[in-house]
Amino acid sequence: MAAGVTAIVVTFNAMPYIDRCLESVRGHETIVVDHGSSDGTVELVRERFPEVRLIEQENLGLGAGWNRGMREARGEWFLILNADAWMADGATEKLAGFGDARPDAAVIGPRMRYPDGRLQRSVRGFPTQWRLATEFLGLRKLGPKTNLFNAFYANGFAHDEVREADFVMGACLFVRRAAVDEVGELDEGYFLFSEEVDWMYRFRQAGWTVLFYPGAEAFHVLGASHGGRLFKELVRGHVRFMAKHHGLRAAERTRRLLRFSLQLRGVVFRGARGQSYREAAAYLGSAPVAQLAGVEA
Repeated sequence: MAAGVTAIVVTFNAMPYIDRCLESVRGHETIVVDHGSSDGTVELVRERFPEVRLIEQENLGLGAGWNRGMREARGEWFLILNADAWMADGATEKLAGFGDARPDAAVIGPRMRYPDGRLQRSVRGFPTQWRLATEFLGLRKLGPKTNLFNAFYANGFAHDEVREADFVMGACLFVRRAAVDEVGELDEGYFLFSEEVDWMYRFRQAGWTVLFYPGAEAFHVLGASHGGRLFKELVRGHVRFMAKHHGLRAAERTRRLLRFSLQLRGVVFRGARGQSYREAAAYLGSAPVAQLAGVEA
């Protein structure tokens, strides 16, 4: 057992993965914040994991759930884990040992794998207008291992060495309480997507580091918690991030870029996928950028 670690899991209809998720952190203080599950998640947690502290609250977004869990936690480290993710054997202890040896680190991300063992690339670069263009217009396929076209996905980084990162995917984050006390909680203005990007940007701005550590591993289903149904929240998150950290002019240019690329995708793709792109494009054109981003004009 890693002393001083609290696992925090936010759930919303988290079957069938929540059992494996919680089993992987058994023995550590664990807090589950449920956002209105109706699929048996709450009942399973109560029955199978009576030692877990279960908190039920209104669904105000993923970041709000993580924040509530951290407020209730006793550990000096927060292991923030998606409900569709689970830790490999010994991974929590390895993260704690590595983190204690790196007092500069606010956040540590383990190596992520799909359930079948394939590598899941989790190191990312902060969004910029160009990086978003390479992603949403498909330009990164022109140079998947180049900094010019693939900085958003860390230039094809092999994920086999300790590396300082802009940010790591939020499916599994090992976060130092002292850094949170200094920098603050997650911004609850994000509902889903980009909340961890914003958080790690703020950590780095305050002088902390974000590290990728392949010595510990976790598994992640990827997308099971939302099933791709909240695509407009993905693009809204990018707009909010740009507005907060680069200003409304940059956010407006980003909004136009994303809207154009999604309109184009909506023509190219058919079925439910094309429909989600068209709906997101319409959403981006539905209000002034400050209103979409939820910031003051």
